[in-house]
Amino acid sequence: MRKIFFLFAAAVVAFGMTGCAGPERKLARGFDNTMELVRWGDMRRSVEQNAVFSAPDVSYSYGVVHGFDQSICRAGLGIYEVVTFPIPSYNPVCTNKVSVTPQYPASYRPGLISGSTFETDTYTGYSGGDIAPFVPGSRFNIYDN
Repeated sequence: MRKIFFLFAAAVVAFGMTGCAGPERKLARGFDNTMELVRWGDMRRSVEQNAVFSAPDVSYSYGVVHGFDQSICRAGLGIYEVVTFPIPSYNPVCTNKVSVTPQYPASYRPGLISGSTFETDTYTGYSGGDIAPFVPGSRFNIYDN
């Protein structure tokens, strides 16, 4: 049992020390897409786009249904990519239905988080960045330039 554990640990260390940008990218893309169920960015974008460019009588209902469909599809693809990240073919799948990067409404694009890591002025404590980007619908920024 110890030999198997040692071989498994050595394989994990060797896998971690080699250049594995493909699996890392696929796993990160999968996590981003899986989090769609929390942020509902495709739904908000679809409702906004249909309200602006379509007839008012059908824009909200179609926007909600289409956005829900896109969000569920993106989350399913994310789960698929998280499960299959060590298996080769690290290119995005189903790009004709869902875009590669997560979508945001045109009225809000998230930026850097407001924190000591990204702040440029540590003496006064005031710097730009999002206050709560993890809260859906949060659009509050400090000193947005």
